[in-house]
Amino acid sequence: MSLFAIADTHLSFSVDKPMDIFRGWQDFEKRLEKNWNAVVGEDDFVVIPGDISWGMNMEETLEDFRFLEKLNGTKIIMKGNHDYWWSTKSKTEKFFAENDINTVKVLFNNAFRVGDYTVCGTRGWFFDCEKKEDEKVLLREAGRLQMSLDEAKKLGGEPIIFLHYPPVSLTQTCSEIYDIVISSGAKHCYYGHLHGPSVNWAFRGERDGVNFDLVSADFLEFCPKLLVKF
Repeated sequence: MSLFAIADTHLSFSVDKPMDIFRGWQDFEKRLEKNWNAVVGEDDFVVIPGDISWGMNMEETLEDFRFLEKLNGTKIIMKGNHDYWWSTKSKTEKFFAENDINTVKVLFNNAFRVGDYTVCGTRGWFFDCEKKEDEKVLLREAGRLQMSLDEAKKLGGEPIIFLHYPPVSLTQTCSEIYDIVISSGAKHCYYGHLHGPSVNWAFRGERDGVNFDLVSADFLEFCPKLLVKF
């Protein structure tokens, strides 16, 4: 059993949102499927830290989740900034059950034990929050991260934190999120969101005892990154 991660799948089988207008995204669905099934086994877990589907509602995501359902392993999904379809955890799980989506699990204010590790996290938020509305969202996301970590403690195992937004870059730090990551006892934190030239600002490496790394799909060349092998 192994744990993998790949963020920003940006699937759009039912909506007109082609990703091949961006450099490097040509035929990405086929590449993703081939690479995924080449490295991920049926007993493995893959965390997808946000930006899963371009669907605007659950119905528009169905073909995207059917695509993920066919891929090997159990998928643990999180909310990203483009997941406009995102609903409550209970409604999403009900939708999955009604449509025979059995290998996709929702990470939202909870945690999952995977072998000796515990998967936890939240979406996160921007570095700079000048508006009161943004500050409110940021504090809510910080609370959700702490809630997920609290649930992880109940499950035991070493926590691994996943975020959609990076908590740190080469030039900026989102202290409200970053401070929780550092104080959590986790040794690893993975994030997505960054594409194209923006990956040059990604902080990848150890800082304050935590190893940070980028796992957005195009950065990984559409192949899930192996994090832990049990």
